[in-house]
Amino acid sequence: MLGKYTYLQVALVVFGAIFCLVYPLALVWPAGWMWHEGPPLANHYYAMILGVYLTLGVCLILAAKNPAEHLSLIRFTIWSSVVHAVIMAVQALGEPMHSGHLLGDVPALLLVAAVLGWLSRGLSAAQSQG
Repeated sequence: MLGKYTYLQVALVVFGAIFCLVYPLALVWPAGWMWHEGPPLANHYYAMILGVYLTLGVCLILAAKNPAEHLSLIRFTIWSSVVHAVIMAVQALGEPMHSGHLLGDVPALLLVAAVLGWLSRGLSAAQSQG
């Protein structure tokens, strides 16, 4: 029977892979994943965000092997996703041309935070498989 720990491992791999795929998501649905006009890499800020999320995605995939050993990374992912989503939601509400984010990356980040938060609840470093 699959337990919560196994589901956390799966979620880390799935969300890690999605974070690695932000660039293709921006190509498919720019209104939900980019804040600028033109191609994704036409904006230096967006290129930096892609690099940060690609790095985080790879780290989440690696953390899936032993999530209890990587609780600080999981907590960072949860809280940075919440903060990022809230800031983006406020900005999208203030600029109607960016309202697509309210259906794209804002709920995606809140989903990441909710799922990882629920699955990692009660997990401690003491449960690490040494």
